[in-house]
Amino acid sequence: MADKHVSERLIGLLSVRGEDLGAEWAERVTGSLGGRVARAEVERELREIYTALVAALADGSLDGHGEAFGEVRALLTELSRNRALQGFTPTETAVSVFALKQVLEPSLAGEDGDVEAYLEFAGLLDTLGLFTIEVYARTREELISAQAEQLLELSTPVVKLWDNVIGVPLVGTLDSARTMVVMEKMLQALIDTGSEQAIIDITGVPTVDTEVAQHLLKTVVAARLMGAECTISGIRPGIAQTIVALGIDFGDIVTKATLADALRHALRRTGNTVSRTAPQAGAR
Repeated sequence: MADKHVSERLIGLLSVRGEDLGAEWAERVTGSLGGRVARAEVERELREIYTALVAALADGSLDGHGEAFGEVRALLTELSRNRALQGFTPTETAVSVFALKQVLEPSLAGEDGDVEAYLEFAGLLDTLGLFTIEVYARTREELISAQAEQLLELSTPVVKLWDNVIGVPLVGTLDSARTMVVMEKMLQALIDTGSEQAIIDITGVPTVDTEVAQHLLKTVVAARLMGAECTISGIRPGIAQTIVALGIDFGDIVTKATLADALRHALRRTGNTVSRTAPQAGAR
C-alpha cells in the first residue's frame, strides 16, 4: 500500500508539472554534458524516459528491476550505449538519471512536500542510475575488445612476396591470441594465393621465449598440414643465444638471419633462380 500511495503522489506531481520538470531536467543534463549533445537531442531522450517512467509508476511498483520498468530500462540502455560511444564518462552518463532527483527535491522534500515519496523515488532513481553505469561499462568493454581485435588484424599483415611465396612480418609481442590470428590469416592466404612457401619474419619481435617459440612451431606445423613449407627469418644474434640457452629445438624448420635470405631460399624451393646482373653503362 505504501508503494501505491507513493506512486500516486509521484504520478500526480509528474503529470501536473511534467512540462516544467522535464525542461529543468533537460537543462541540468545538457549543462553537465558541456554542450557536446544538442539540447533538442537531450530533450527527446529525456522526454521518452519521462513518459515511460510515469507509465511504470502507474503500475504501483517502485522496483526498478521489475517488469513495469522494462521500457525505462530499454531507453536507458540506448542512452547509456550512445554516451559510451560518444566518449562521455560514467558520471556524465549517470547524471542523466540522477539529475531528476535534484529537480524533484524542492517539490517533494520541501515543507509542503512528501518526504516519504521523495526518499522512495530517490531510491528508484539510484537503482536506474546504477543500471546506466552497468550498461555503460559493458558497452565500453565491447568497444575496447573490438578495437583490440582490429589492432590485431592491422598488426598482423600477410603479404605476397612473389609467386607462390607469402610473408608474415611480425612486430611486437607474440602471445596466444595474436598467434591464432597469425595462423588463421596465413593459412587462409596460402589457400587464396595457392602458395607453397611462407616466411614468418620475427625481426620486429623484441624477445623470443619458450612460449613464443611454441607459438611459432605450431604455426609452422599448421602450414605443413596445408602442404606448405615455412621459413622463419629475423633470427638476430641475441635471439639466437636466447634460443640456445633455453634449449629450444626448432628441429628441421628452416631459419634465416634476414628476410632477404629467407626469400632467396623460398625462391629456390619454388624453382626460381636469383642472380645478380651487371650494372648498365653509365649507371651510378
